[in-house]
Amino acid sequence: MPATYHAPVPDTRFVLKHVVGLPSLAGLPAFREASAEMVAAILDEGAKFVEGVVAPLNQPGDLQGCTHHDDGSVATPDGYREAYQAYVEGGWGTLAQSTEQGGQGLPHVLAAVFQEYMSSACMAFAMFPGLAQGAVAAIDAFGTDEQKKTYLPHMISGQWAGTMNLTEPQCGTDLGLIQSRAEPEKDGSWKLTGNKIFISGGEHDLTENIIHLVLAKTPGAPDTARGISLFIVPKFLPKADGTPGKRNALSCGSIEHKMGIHGNPTCVMNYDGATAFLLGKEMEGLKAMFVMMNAARLGVGCQGLSQAEVAMQNAAAYARERLQGRALSGPKNPDGPADPLLVHPDVRRMLLDGRAFTEGGRALYLWVALQVDLAAAAATAAEREAADDLLSLLTPVIKAWCTEEGYRQATNAQQVFGGHGYITEWGMEQFVRDARITMIYEGANGIQALDLVGRKLARHGGRALRTFLALVGETVAAGQADERLQPLAEALAGARKELEGATMWLMENAMAAPDNGAAGSMAYLRLLAIVAVGHCWLRMAAAALADDSGDFNAEFLEAKFLTARHFFEQQGPMAAAHAARVKAGAATMMAFPDSAF
Repeated sequence: MPATYHAPVPDTRFVLKHVVGLPSLAGLPAFREASAEMVAAILDEGAKFVEGVVAPLNQPGDLQGCTHHDDGSVATPDGYREAYQAYVEGGWGTLAQSTEQGGQGLPHVLAAVFQEYMSSACMAFAMFPGLAQGAVAAIDAFGTDEQKKTYLPHMISGQWAGTMNLTEPQCGTDLGLIQSRAEPEKDGSWKLTGNKIFISGGEHDLTENIIHLVLAKTPGAPDTARGISLFIVPKFLPKADGTPGKRNALSCGSIEHKMGIHGNPTCVMNYDGATAFLLGKEMEGLKAMFVMMNAARLGVGCQGLSQAEVAMQNAAAYARERLQGRALSGPKNPDGPADPLLVHPDVRRMLLDGRAFTEGGRALYLWVALQVDLAAAAATAAEREAADDLLSLLTPVIKAWCTEEGYRQATNAQQVFGGHGYITEWGMEQFVRDARITMIYEGANGIQALDLVGRKLARHGGRALRTFLALVGETVAAGQADERLQPLAEALAGARKELEGATMWLMENAMAAPDNGAAGSMAYLRLLAIVAVGHCWLRMAAAALADDSGDFNAEFLEAKFLTARHFFEQQGPMAAAHAARVKAGAATMMAFPDSAF
């Protein structure tokens, strides 16, 4: 039977109320339009849209894939064009965009909610509008008034798509190796020549134009990352009236045959003297690129969460229905030939691990998405600074930990199905395949860990981590005051202490020997993730005990509290292990002879 998806609206409502604190933010101008009625409508109508329009595309689109034609055009799977048109007509891409540019002016955190729902329903389809968001952010931040006027309204509405063109055959993470070149023209434009690979949505039939943001080097620029510039390269050059005009000198040479996300074309893009327009200042492309990348990294973290969510939904349903074996404590279905899978402790372990991740990961993801709003719109400069610090610190965690755990939980969900999980018909193997790319693109997870340890911790003298640890300390203190929460609070306090100890070790041992920091960077990121998600789980556990509003039924609140206990019982002890791995240093791994690999 095909896989199904139901948007987790009740859980989202709980997180928005108790972790994001949306009701308490109504006094801020950026949140005035986010009334309770508006939020409820977005959640309910968004769920209806993704369940009824997007989710049915997932398995058929994966099986059909995209088609590259001899003329360089790319056809998306059946149903994609109609669904995309419905997405545009519904205004779903405009939720958090400014009203001045045709958006609805709602908080970013609400757009983040819908992004999760879309990605769970069909990750490959959701990538098309998702890719444009990073391009919009870069043009909005660095574009001229004329560039903003020309491109943003069409991209925000969804009429035009957007992409990021960074990678080349010889260069991925090390962007200083790029060979694409741009030559200036007398009219102020540039002619861009080069080849880019792994370009998601580089060519397709969903929109009337595609706006590529392309990294290239200019004459005389140093042959390093500092010499990179960023260019706007439209598929069709806009005419004076804003409609697509002459076809630009660019083409899709081929699309990759790959492990997953078959419904989204991963393109080889050829630029043959294409007309390009400088975005921002020459040789300051990295600055603009990171605006795109930071938006994309939060989105990719959401993808990891989304695949675990939909996979675990199906695994839980299967475990309730599939009869297999008898419970060790005695038959639970005595009138049937066997008991449901759900009676077996190891199956319950996998399902609860998945639930602890998806609900905890959702809380962390939306809390970090809130920082995007607060960094721009909080009431005081100090609050805006704190939000920006938290966003910077936790973006690598969202990207790396949510995708790593998302993939692990998707494979656990597949495991619940046994042999059926390996069969295409049930849809579980697609979730595993689709989740796998999230650990690789938009900066492989190892790079995220290096960014965290090498850049984010030291930024502003460690101010972000101090802010974060203070917030965790407040949550711990509140939990310790309630006898029912004390075991959870003590577990979080222990994890926080391990994080402080690992941080001190890095400060003492990574400055003189950078390999020590790099060797323990992934373990440190996982340790920080346990503390960050634990912070959210302790707040949710407290809310589950205290909420008497009637918004959530007793079974929901009891399950929330028990899942919090499961998280701290199963993940809390891992904090000490990750701290020990950080402190192991680099000596052994770097001493291993190269020739022995």
